[in-house]
Amino acid sequence: MKDQVLNLRQYCNSLTEYSRRKTIEVKIGDLPMGGANPIRIQSMTTIDTMDTLGSVEQTIRMVEAGCEYVRITAPSIKEAQNLQEIKKELRRRGYTVPLIADIHFTPNAAELAARIVEKVRVNPGNYADKKRFEQIDYSESSYQAELDRIRQKFTPLVNICKEYGTAMRIGTNHGSLSDRIMSRYGDTPIGMVESALEFLRICEDLNYFNIVLSMKASNPQVMVQAYRLLVQKLDEEGFKPYPLHLGVTEAGDGEDGRIKSSVGIGTLLEDGLGDTIRVSLTEEPEAEVPVAKALADRYSSRKGDHIKEIIHYPINPFQYSRRVTHEVLNIGAHQVPRVIADFSRKEKITPATLFAVGYQYSVPLDKWNISDMACDYLFVGNKTIDFEIPGTLGLIFDYPTWLTQKEKERAYPCFAFADYIVAKEKSSLLNFVKIGLHEFLNDKVQQLKSDTTVVLIIQTSNENGMAEQRRLFVELIEQGFTMPVIVSKNYIDLDAEVLQLHSATDIGGLLIDGLGDGIFLVAENCGGDKVVNETAFNILQATRTRISKTEYISCPSCGRTLFDLQETTGMIRSRTSHLKGLKIGIMGCIVNGPGEMADADYGYVGSGPGRITLYKGKEVVKKNVPSAQAVDELIGIIRADGNWIEN
Repeated sequence: MKDQVLNLRQYCNSLTEYSRRKTIEVKIGDLPMGGANPIRIQSMTTIDTMDTLGSVEQTIRMVEAGCEYVRITAPSIKEAQNLQEIKKELRRRGYTVPLIADIHFTPNAAELAARIVEKVRVNPGNYADKKRFEQIDYSESSYQAELDRIRQKFTPLVNICKEYGTAMRIGTNHGSLSDRIMSRYGDTPIGMVESALEFLRICEDLNYFNIVLSMKASNPQVMVQAYRLLVQKLDEEGFKPYPLHLGVTEAGDGEDGRIKSSVGIGTLLEDGLGDTIRVSLTEEPEAEVPVAKALADRYSSRKGDHIKEIIHYPINPFQYSRRVTHEVLNIGAHQVPRVIADFSRKEKITPATLFAVGYQYSVPLDKWNISDMACDYLFVGNKTIDFEIPGTLGLIFDYPTWLTQKEKERAYPCFAFADYIVAKEKSSLLNFVKIGLHEFLNDKVQQLKSDTTVVLIIQTSNENGMAEQRRLFVELIEQGFTMPVIVSKNYIDLDAEVLQLHSATDIGGLLIDGLGDGIFLVAENCGGDKVVNETAFNILQATRTRISKTEYISCPSCGRTLFDLQETTGMIRSRTSHLKGLKIGIMGCIVNGPGEMADADYGYVGSGPGRITLYKGKEVVKKNVPSAQAVDELIGIIRADGNWIEN
């Protein structure tokens, strides 16, 4: 992997010390972004833009929740015109929050909105193009002719923004890349980047620089890779260092949406990338704001112990590749990442205790029922267990206790590194060794290399924990260690949501880069065993490293939405959540629907008032289905494919 050594300065300042990327400052009303300004928080209204008072009232609720920019959809001229009335009423009530017009497909609406609001967002995938999912073979001259056509359509908006002092976000969506970009670059992060750069080149040619960029996707892996590539390309091609708007599109609701957003946004924040955040949840917009704020606040005064800089990075940050390991029992190599639950602080462990981590004992049948989120190992420390455990579960004991329990089936020791070095007796199958970066730099660590039964549990108490553990992985790779690694992090006295946000950032960021063969959350007073266990599985799901349940790619509501997204998502979830491994897209309208669902197996998209279009992958299966029948029709399609399982 040494041929993948990269110039890290091109996409982040450091991989070991938190250092926010320095960008130009962009003027957005009286609240600038980038430069030395804090990470800004924004969200988007869900009310029909033609409902002036409704939009105003919702905007005020968002501002009171801490929202610093408010985005409002303007799908046509009439909505763009009404932005003036919304802004006028907000100003009359004393609210000066900058407004952002969200534009798709309609240059004339963008040109009007740019004269009214402080910022416009354009999507290069559909601002000047219609998407037909066609593969087109372009010659160089025909491709250049397309770029000339885009320049002609886009230049008037740029000139208006220059004249009125209006900012612009050039926001690429993974799901709405143009047929032209798809034909040349495919459905890839580099295609997303090039889509934005085509528009950015026009802006710079016209001496317009009041620009923010984004690379949003519903898949956090794709999203992270695209932002990193964007920064590298900006540096390589001599563009200005523009501020970045971070977000995972269609993240969903509840803990799924929060964890998915944290994996994508948090990973980039750890690298010092990001100047504004929008968390896209299928909930009321004011509910998005505290989540985004909690993610940003971790970096307002980030400190931490010094970590030696990484000079040669043996991991390609632009393409997923799992670290090569050998297999130890069911850990490492081709095995899915494993989940360890911490029961070491329990006074007593009974069969009922295991219910929270996915195992339910039936007394009448004398058997265990095992859920899709059943942990793989229990760390019990110095406790003992006096009942027959499920056949899929392993027990991990502190080494001294293991010596008294070693005859039990599926019982394994956990050593401190110093104890492992001097231990006379070890398991012939599996030995867990807890180790931190400083211990790994000890010469005696080489003794681990020849033991094919070792699985490392890496730990850190550093505030820059993700960076420290990344540094340890680099040491492992460069020194030729191939044993599996469980990533562990300690948390104490956090509420459940904060645990989800922090752990998804700290551990999800490593998994995104193919680092880690399991998760061990040690979370004391953080919402209970069930919450902690499900958080671990949801992090694996969000990073696409272990699929344990149905995934819903569900967009946030906005003024374009053609049905009640929260209610519909809940209804579809209630009837399909047992279909492990399927991805179902639920989109409020056609703007991002088909494209953003390109990653989904099935799709449910609003196509008109009370009407739904159903998809199988990118293919339309049924059009204009009455919404009252649409969920049943969706299930019928899944059933016809042979993917339905009775619940």
